[in-house]
Amino acid sequence: MASTSAWLFLMLCPSLFSYVYAAPDEHLHARGAPPTPFWRRSSVPSVGFYNPTSNGGQWLTQVQDTYPPGQGEPINVVISGDSDTAVLQNQEINGGLLNYFISFGYSTECLGQHQGAPQAANLGDGLNFVNQTAEIRWDYGNPELGTCEETIEGGSHFRYWSQDGSQADSNAVFMASSYELPETDQHNIIFNGYNLGRDWLVGNVTNQTQIINSTLLTNSSEYTGKTAYGGYTYQTTAKYYSGFLPNTSYGVNHNLSVGNAQTNAVDGWLAVLTVKIVDQPQSSSARLAWSTPSWQALLLSIVAAFFLHTMALTISV
Repeated sequence: MASTSAWLFLMLCPSLFSYVYAAPDEHLHARGAPPTPFWRRSSVPSVGFYNPTSNGGQWLTQVQDTYPPGQGEPINVVISGDSDTAVLQNQEINGGLLNYFISFGYSTECLGQHQGAPQAANLGDGLNFVNQTAEIRWDYGNPELGTCEETIEGGSHFRYWSQDGSQADSNAVFMASSYELPETDQHNIIFNGYNLGRDWLVGNVTNQTQIINSTLLTNSSEYTGKTAYGGYTYQTTAKYYSGFLPNTSYGVNHNLSVGNAQTNAVDGWLAVLTVKIVDQPQSSSARLAWSTPSWQALLLSIVAAFFLHTMALTISV
């Protein structure tokens, strides 16, 4: 029965086939992204977002069923609202946010399925606590199916939200990044995994040849690099800021294993990314290009579908 259900789940899942969409002419008259509307941007702080705590928000997510209750995970990366408008659109086409994620090695969840309860964040924009837009995982070099491996083997991942409520409409993207253990270890976070998850993400997105050492960070620390995918090239400038997140283990999920007496689970550093599109496709017509995965990818999909279905049955029992 489980095998039949897994095959049915697989057949219904659209993620086995992917398409590439090239924007029509009206999106390509200018090389850069369209300007950000002045009515939204004029009052946004220079850092590119509103501080959630200025209006009742917080820098820790809301996690269900923690022990002790009320633990959260740090929102430790922000894509600035000063980034190109196209990048801040939650889509893969036209160089949007999902395409940007793929450009530095992260993609949507295995077969489009999320395991576990969503986390919520209050960004101080008047919307109170809002469930994550999605969870994005390290794709192990395969944007279509690599996140299945991350789901099973663990790795880098993040959740994200947009600050777009009427009381603080910066359009910035807030991300809770960390590095998790395999499914067999209940996806617990590795030691220092929140801080490392942030720094490894920044290293990937700015093409650093050496691992960022957070013990050497200052408020003038800045990294710049380029990534590309789907014909779009992005230039990202990452700046580190202290004074937003607390430097503490108090109230942080998994704090007993993520930190110790010498290392706080959250070190107080926030990475702010400003992203610009510096190159994009010059195609003059829209097209859909369907690609069928190789037999190896198809086999991985079947195994992943069966695994996720079995896990779901186990949890339900």
